[in-house]
Amino acid sequence: MKLRVFLILVPLFFAACSRPHEAVLEGQAQGTTWQVKLVTEDPDLNVEDIRQDIEAAFQLIDGQLSNWREDSEISQFNRLKDTEWHPVAGTIVELVQVGKSVHDLTDGCYDLTVKPLFSLWGFSRHQLTIPEPSAIQKAMAHIGMDKLDIDVEGHRLRKKDPELEITLDSIAQGYSVAVISRMIENRGFTQYLVEVGGEMRVRGHKGDGSPWRVAVEKPSPMTREVQRILDFHEEKGTAIMTSGTYRNFFEEGGTLYSHIIDPRTGQPVTHHLLSTTVLHEDPTLADAWSTALLCVGEKEAQRISEAEGLQSLLIYEDQHRLVEVMSSRFNALPEILEDAKGPPAASSKKDADL
Repeated sequence: MKLRVFLILVPLFFAACSRPHEAVLEGQAQGTTWQVKLVTEDPDLNVEDIRQDIEAAFQLIDGQLSNWREDSEISQFNRLKDTEWHPVAGTIVELVQVGKSVHDLTDGCYDLTVKPLFSLWGFSRHQLTIPEPSAIQKAMAHIGMDKLDIDVEGHRLRKKDPELEITLDSIAQGYSVAVISRMIENRGFTQYLVEVGGEMRVRGHKGDGSPWRVAVEKPSPMTREVQRILDFHEEKGTAIMTSGTYRNFFEEGGTLYSHIIDPRTGQPVTHHLLSTTVLHEDPTLADAWSTALLCVGEKEAQRISEAEGLQSLLIYEDQHRLVEVMSSRFNALPEILEDAKGPPAASSKKDADL
């Protein structure tokens, strides 16, 4: 589950309409909410035209990537029970390629074909249960990125196993943020915030010239508190993606079962890593990596972060206390770190169903 960062909201007052101000657009999509803030000096900015473009982009993305829509392109591909090449949208090929690269770097812990296991444990439809070992083994026989062929130039996919299914939920919201961000930049905006279900990309600064302020949630299932506030004044733009195990889980017989399932075992992860935050210029990669690091656990996530040069903030539990680990590249960022002091002014937290 994507555990969303908070957006720190500060009221803005302007003496004259010619000064920079923030135009705010909001809506609902992908089972969650979205928000766009644009810094502009144009008092007559037609935000409705921009809103229509954003909503059209969401419709296109859902029509291609949504596992919740029976008519989506990915759902239609999943229903195919053959081993022939099938043309698909270039977007799907692009995301599968990203997923394959992260899969290989995590020794298969991040796997876009994990959907049957996710459904078996009941997380897809919120009917949580512990499957029989035989059912887990049966599902695992049809899981693995090695069972999928990719033709990048021809925009085609081919299943080596007819029962193979793909889910892009762990990467699609990051991709959505990337699409909306590019759309806004193509309109000439260089100072903005784009947020979908808590997944964000920020660029430049706020209307009053101050940094964008984002708060990472404390990984506690019983409370809504801020763990750390991050300040961003990034001229090139950066994405902030947070994933966690502490909201979407169930308990049975005194054991907690996370919704993060390791496809190599067929079981929910049992490590102590609770939350991962990844900063990256590319929202799609940031989204994939935040989930992938959460799968491998605190020790392997630290190793991968350093090996791949990731800007990551890991929060894990050690003897009933929370421990923060920052990658060297994250820790080197001079402007963003600040300990949390009280709750944020507003929360963008939502559970999303793409």
